[in-house]
Amino acid sequence: MKYDIAIIGGGPAGMMAAGRAGELGARVVLIEKNKNLGVKLLTTGGGRCNLTNKISDPKQMAVKFEQKGKFLISPLYKFGPEEMIAFLEKRGLKTKTEANQRVFPASNKATDVLKILINYLKEFKVNIKTNAKVKKIIKNKNKIEKIILENREEIEADKFIFSVGGKSYPQTGSTGDGYDWLRALGHTIVSPKPSLTPIVLKEKFIKDLEGLSLKDVEIKLYKNNKKIEIKRGEAIFTSDGMSGPVILDLSRKISGGNNEIIKIDFIPDLDPSDFEKNILQSFQRGNNKLFKNILLNFAPSKLIPIIINLLKIGPDKKANMITKEERKSLINLLKNFILEVKELAGYNRAMITSGGPVLTEIDSRTMKSKIVDNLYFAGEILGLNGPTGGYNLQVCWTTGYVAGESAAKMRDN
Repeated sequence: MKYDIAIIGGGPAGMMAAGRAGELGARVVLIEKNKNLGVKLLTTGGGRCNLTNKISDPKQMAVKFEQKGKFLISPLYKFGPEEMIAFLEKRGLKTKTEANQRVFPASNKATDVLKILINYLKEFKVNIKTNAKVKKIIKNKNKIEKIILENREEIEADKFIFSVGGKSYPQTGSTGDGYDWLRALGHTIVSPKPSLTPIVLKEKFIKDLEGLSLKDVEIKLYKNNKKIEIKRGEAIFTSDGMSGPVILDLSRKISGGNNEIIKIDFIPDLDPSDFEKNILQSFQRGNNKLFKNILLNFAPSKLIPIIINLLKIGPDKKANMITKEERKSLINLLKNFILEVKELAGYNRAMITSGGPVLTEIDSRTMKSKIVDNLYFAGEILGLNGPTGGYNLQVCWTTGYVAGESAAKMRDN
């Protein structure tokens, strides 16, 4: 059987593309290398599935993707956050909006989202092939003619959609196969790198801070002594560095090279002078207390031994013995806690991949390749890495919908 559309990759973008194309009457086959569809989808939002971000203006959402954002404006007008929420609620899944406009299933279950997508595929008779790994792409002239699976099965189609993901979370099947296929087909590839990933730090004391969660801190990124980015929110120390929303967002600007540092402000609501007043008041109230015990008013207990060590203050020194210079050093340390970046944590801990095909070689209105006549794109393979908060999953819904619709409507051309 020859299909109208063959889609490689059964993640959120591939499922959306397949369902939409099937809805428009196309004969569709969805090919997934894993045993099940949506393996990576189930990991999003800590298993809760941060579906999207409730920004209604496509231009405002596109800005979150920086230079590449313009590519998304047209697709978002066709199928944006409001359309995705309506898509799910029409099929019985209630949603809720949390802090920073993040949208989740009301049930907090990514499995509920996956069920809806699988039912969408079944409703429009999409042929699903799992445990099906692509071995070879056969091109004839300027078109893909067929794909050959590892079991030697050949699949022919008029149109093909690549929704194979990037290289992040390789344990879910995202191993970067698509980049090699695209190079062979004539596309230009920007070298991929992990994005939205934890960072590894050089300081040896980081291990002692493992598990320390910071609820509201301000973190600045510097390269060669130049301030690059500033973010405020939650972060957490890991065994070898840091993670959490603020760090993941900053990682988009980190190369992992030399001369990159972060500065943490543990007290972002107070400027240094007001902070000093608070410290003086605490010292006066606890005049005869140990300095390290008064520090509990300003810093997490796990951090205190490190602060004392960095300040070179004896652990048994009392508050009334702290000098003005030591007090100033404490303020500077808690307002500018400097840590040196060693590297990005890597693909196995990254949420998404940046890089990929050069976007000028793709028509953003249709997701169609300008290099290969019958090829379309959807999802993470595009390298449209945005911040945390549902933006990247919305890219999957949006580009999947547009690619599926465009390929289905052009299948007679």
